[in-house]
Amino acid sequence: MSSSGSSSSSSALSLPGDPPGGRRALAVWGIGVSVYFVAVIFRTSLGVAGLDAAERFHVNASALSTFSILQLLVYAGMQIPVGLLVDSLGTKKVLTIGVVLFTAGQLGFAFSPSYGTALASRALLGCGDAMTFISVLRLGTRWFPARRGPMVAQLAGLAGMAGNLVSTLVIARLLHGIGWTAAFAGSALAGVVVLVLLLLFLKDHPEGHEPEPFPHRGAAYVRRQIAASWREPGTRLGLWVHFTTQFPAMVFLLLWGLPFLVQAQGLSRATAGELLTLVVLSNMVVGLVYGQIVARHHAARLPLALGTVGATALVWAVVLVYPGAHAPMWLLIVLCAVLGSCGPASMLGFDFARPANPPERQGTASGITNMGGFTASMTTLFAIGVLLDATGDNYSIAFSVVFVLQALGVSQILRLRRRAARRERERLVASRVETVHVPHASHP
Repeated sequence: MSSSGSSSSSSALSLPGDPPGGRRALAVWGIGVSVYFVAVIFRTSLGVAGLDAAERFHVNASALSTFSILQLLVYAGMQIPVGLLVDSLGTKKVLTIGVVLFTAGQLGFAFSPSYGTALASRALLGCGDAMTFISVLRLGTRWFPARRGPMVAQLAGLAGMAGNLVSTLVIARLLHGIGWTAAFAGSALAGVVVLVLLLLFLKDHPEGHEPEPFPHRGAAYVRRQIAASWREPGTRLGLWVHFTTQFPAMVFLLLWGLPFLVQAQGLSRATAGELLTLVVLSNMVVGLVYGQIVARHHAARLPLALGTVGATALVWAVVLVYPGAHAPMWLLIVLCAVLGSCGPASMLGFDFARPANPPERQGTASGITNMGGFTASMTTLFAIGVLLDATGDNYSIAFSVVFVLQALGVSQILRLRRRAARRERERLVASRVETVHVPHASHP
């Protein structure tokens, strides 16, 4: 049974004229991934500097959460426009714009004299960051065979978590060693390095695999791309899988994990930093496992996603209701290990959207999917900040908002799953028919 599932998966994901992959593909794709790696370092650098930012700009929890909320608001709002840009302009141009913007944002954050200018810098950073991941996904589909899609996507996510690891291990130490301005300004140099690599060596696609030209790029084209992508149940299912799985870990790493571990659980900053590192390491390991499983057994996508949501909700509930002043260390370790599975589970959303859309809509469909988790993260960041201020820093009440968004997401996943599976089977049958008839057409 497993072998037939694997064969079906390969057939469903393989397309005529697949790119060959190989070392050249790895080299070019690696440049794109390095851009995403740096973008994630910049995105998550606030997560290890949250308490410092509150002191530097003299703000409370709600105002502090506004940094990340604004950054994610810009990021989420740009996903569909960026997807359209990637489909229209190609990866290299969009990544170039993204690197310039997020590097300028990180540099501006380093020298911001006030809360307002710091907010503007994070918004600029979010704008550039928004252009990276979808571009890297598109680069993968242009350089690797479609059957490699799940693993390529998980490896891209793995690179992002490596960037998160740099934030927790390097940026945090720089911040407390050389100070705010030097740490953030110094890290901005990484953006300059990847910009040079991008301009010199990155290509949108291998020779002989140019995308189909699209002569009409006006408003009608934009409406068609968005409408056609949204009509596919697989795209909508991908969005809700991403929505439901990603945000618990994103919120924890991006802003509220360090304050929760230090203020609510009584840990030192060093110990809290180690637990944040555990989330990242767990993510990297689970990402490799999930990628291998889905590449071999495509039907495992939904059980993995729902299982991750269930495990996350269970462990969070135990931590928040644990009797006593603090949860024991072993339980916090379990929590962080489980949170590490959220990122890889969110990547499964793209594995629903990818086979539901043709190559010329991959950027748009990925943009729609990618909005899910960041919309949920933005909502949760805001709600936690408001609830902390309203309850006098009661983290148990504030973090309970996680369960509300998980319930909403699961209800939508269950509503769409059969429709998406039926549509995917129809596309698989159509693909097999086309594969059978095309050779006969070329040899009368």
